[in-house]
Amino acid sequence: MRLSLPAPGRPRMRRDHWRARNAALDPRVDFVEIYRNLSSYEFPWDLNQALSFALFRTYAVPGIGRLLAETGEFTERTQKRYDDTALLLEVPFAKGFEDPEARTAIRRINRMHRAYDIPDHELRYVLSTFVVVPKRWLDDYGKRPLDEGEVVASVAYYRTLGRHLGIPDLPESFDDFATLMDDYEAEHFGFDAGARRVADATLALMLTFHPRPAARLVEVFSRALMDEPLREAFGYRAPPPAVVRLSRAALRARGRVLRAFPARRRASAVADLPWVRSYPAGYDVARLGTFPDCPRRV
Repeated sequence: MRLSLPAPGRPRMRRDHWRARNAALDPRVDFVEIYRNLSSYEFPWDLNQALSFALFRTYAVPGIGRLLAETGEFTERTQKRYDDTALLLEVPFAKGFEDPEARTAIRRINRMHRAYDIPDHELRYVLSTFVVVPKRWLDDYGKRPLDEGEVVASVAYYRTLGRHLGIPDLPESFDDFATLMDDYEAEHFGFDAGARRVADATLALMLTFHPRPAARLVEVFSRALMDEPLREAFGYRAPPPAVVRLSRAALRARGRVLRAFPARRRASAVADLPWVRSYPAGYDVARLGTFPDCPRRV
């Protein structure tokens, strides 16, 4: 995580600058700007982690995890798939849905989805994790929870993204999205060998984001953040309760420490993250994503 500090001679921004900015906006009209402020300025590390964790949860649905394993993209080209997903999802909130590059990003996502027979209920569930998991992450570990208007804006943002992705029957409120996600997981979470391979490959990639001596600690820390139904779906062992408590307490302590820092002045972009490594010379949104020759699911 990189923290932006004011340049010499420039006054510090108030710690609540972005919160105040978002409070002055209309969450039903200015939802893209609000979500951009949250993702690029106030909570870039937290939301990146939360959205990565949201995607990880979806692998525990056998229909989703099995298909991802069959494509080979998430087990053989894990870094590229991680990078492409993060970069494509960033463009609409960074530039707005009407921007030509955002339209290109959405076309790329739609093209990848339409290469396979993915049922609407799975797409709806995946979208619900993008709404629900980040709010719950910030409730538990952020320097502050989202304000009510920011929650409304997040819902509006992802409902708009969902419509651009052609997902029907979208929930209308955060509570509706949360109910959808929780009920879906209770019904569909289960073990699948292919899904486990995808989860293992993802965790293995995460270990490369840290120095080699810390790899074992990071792996245990990752399992400590998983809830019991998620661990059981993948067949992962639960760490000792003391390790779970310590891991979660460390994240909460981080959030409390960050309350003392001034607001970030410079936007944090996905391409700037040190663990996004596929395009050191830059990238073209129109070429992101891959479309392997994989059997369609029936």
